Amino acid sequence: MDDLKQAYKVLGLKEHASKEEVEKRYSTLVRREKARSKSGDRAGDEEFRQVTVAYRLILAREDEKFTQAFNEKEYGKYKNMAGKAQKLDHFWRYYKIHTLGAIALIGIIIYGIMSYIDHKEHERYLASLPPIDLQVTFMGTFMEENGQEKDLVMNTLMEPFPEWKRLEYSTIFVPQDEMNRYAYLQKALVTVMAEIPDLYLMDKYMFEWLGPQGALLPLDDRPELSAYADGPAALELKTEDDPEGSVYGLDLSKSDLFKDLPMMKVELIAAVRTNAERPDNAVKFIEHYAKTIPSP
Repeated sequence: MDDLKQAYKVLGLKEHASKEEVEKRYSTLVRREKARSKSGDRAGDEEFRQVTVAYRLILAREDEKFTQAFNEKEYGKYKNMAGKAQKLDHFWRYYKIHTLGAIALIGIIIYGIMSYIDHKEHERYLASLPPIDLQVTFMGTFMEENGQEKDLVMNTLMEPFPEWKRLEYSTIFVPQDEMNRYAYLQKALVTVMAEIPDLYLMDKYMFEWLGPQGALLPLDDRPELSAYADGPAALELKTEDDPEGSVYGLDLSKSDLFKDLPMMKVELIAAVRTNAERPDNAVKFIEHYAKTIPSP
């Protein structure tokens, strides 16, 4: 049965009756059918089957009208592209999470590839550089001025050593203010454990913090610095492995380095890392600037 007019006629309704009227009429016919079937009368089975088919046809057409009205409201503005807009909207509603997940996955893959390429490029760049002659770490209240040229500090450190081709440095800032110092010290501790420079340039607080941890090389064992081991610039410390105490740092605050170094600073104490890769160059650096300290 595909004739809508006939469907209304089967239900005993006027054409274009409301959905509520259709529902009410069908409920009445269902109750009658139940009463008839209880009496054992099978003569009306085919008639009720047609009633059910008619009812379903009318509801299906009502649903089509509703869907068409909805689509017209939602996608009518797209005119000839309404069909494609509807399909796209349905796709987005049902597959939004899958689509976003796929986009995120693609983004992660692209990021991983770019990071790998950047890493390889950086490795090639480092391989093209000459070997490091000295690795320096500033630790304490040290700060470069805003807008300062990038290589100014490095060039100042390398200037007395024309035979050196490459010097690298890093800065671990730890403020003088005790209220703010703790968090910075935690970061400094992690860096000390992870990185091994040849030379530390520190303020007095950081020297006294780092020295007892056994991270510094005794300087009074180095013949190049013997002339300064008993002088006013020598700084002694005691450690667990060295209870008698030794010279672990030289105060260069009165040297030319303190005057020439383009950084904000309070004090300048030089020390060599215990397991430094280039301790001889670190000692050479300290010796050069120790010679510029005025005699008492």
